[in-house]
Amino acid sequence: MSYQPEVTIVGGGMITHDQILPSLFQMQRNGVIGEITVTALRPQILWELRRAEIWARAFPGQHFRAVPEAAETGEADPELYKRVIAGMKPRQIVAVAVPDQLHYEVVMCALRHDQHVLVVKPLVLEHSQAVEIEREAKARGLVVGIEYHKRFDDRSLMARRRYQAGLFGEFMLGTACLLEKWYYRHSNFQNWCTTENSDAFTYVGCHYVDLVHFITGLLPVRVSVYGIIDQYPNGNEGFLWTDARVIWSNGACLNVQNALGFPDEAPGTNTQSLTMYCRGNNVGAWLEHSDQYRGLRYCYTRKGHEPGATIFAEPSPDYFQYVDVGGPGLQPVGYGYRSIEFIVKKAIEVEMAEPARRQEVLEAIDKAGVMATPANSAYNELVVEAGRMSVLNGGREAVIEYGERPGVRLR
Repeated sequence: MSYQPEVTIVGGGMITHDQILPSLFQMQRNGVIGEITVTALRPQILWELRRAEIWARAFPGQHFRAVPEAAETGEADPELYKRVIAGMKPRQIVAVAVPDQLHYEVVMCALRHDQHVLVVKPLVLEHSQAVEIEREAKARGLVVGIEYHKRFDDRSLMARRRYQAGLFGEFMLGTACLLEKWYYRHSNFQNWCTTENSDAFTYVGCHYVDLVHFITGLLPVRVSVYGIIDQYPNGNEGFLWTDARVIWSNGACLNVQNALGFPDEAPGTNTQSLTMYCRGNNVGAWLEHSDQYRGLRYCYTRKGHEPGATIFAEPSPDYFQYVDVGGPGLQPVGYGYRSIEFIVKKAIEVEMAEPARRQEVLEAIDKAGVMATPANSAYNELVVEAGRMSVLNGGREAVIEYGERPGVRLR
């Protein structure tokens, strides 16, 4: 039997434009998926998405269905996504690309309508919600793939394999940072990534917490996050600078700094890195990934038109790029594409299995641990919950408790 799932993206913002939609267009071009629908809160969001110049160059002749119909103006309809999902055929795919605090409602709506789910990180902001999502997906035999794309960077996969082979010994002390450019403050972030909803650690720091577990298998047990409140251009306030300390199950410590504050005129699209110091048998070991600089230095004749563009640039060839390999159009490459492709293909794998074997396939996906799922990465939601508890209490340390009833508490 053949199965080309239709995909509905809920949310038409930056991550949809930069990664999700072009990845799906490429999979559609390759005959892996069928029709692509994008639904958003307001029609002007889809108007801007549809008018993006890259589509005509990269994917000539390909289009997405816009709901509501793309227009320059129009009223917001926060319930529209529910009607769109309700109108889908069962056991297709919903990609959730909305602000963090809205993930739970959209994911649960998709599951209740028997849809596989691809969701941007973090899955949700509370561990109990992750547990509920896991149970609902398992009962229906559905995939929920959380799009931690750094897992699909070859550097991460190389480090994971070598760590598990014992070549690094045991992780003891580390630092990580991921600072996005200043122009993020002028985007839709200023309407949702505010003090009451999220913070820089929750939004981007979760990448490196997830990555340390992905590489080492250790579990985070204590979290403290110091947040500095700053103003967006529209006057809203957010924890736009954060410094976090994460203690792990073996006593190791990871410091994570995040912000929406990297200079727009700096050459990279952001600054990000991971350093891990380890111990072996009477010997030290060391791992360092400088993720924003991949060995390229360009100086152009003029700036590009995209936000944050600079004349002197250090582009990353690894996350997501378009390359010309003879057409038609351009081909997306990088771990951003591989991550989307992997999740979609796992949903297809489950769907192609005999119904009696679907639970077996789902359990194998969970056990492999390459793709983040609610079953194998709920520690991330505990970290997010602990981090939010800490940052809202002036940086007090929050303790993560595992066992039959996992939860967090202030120390």
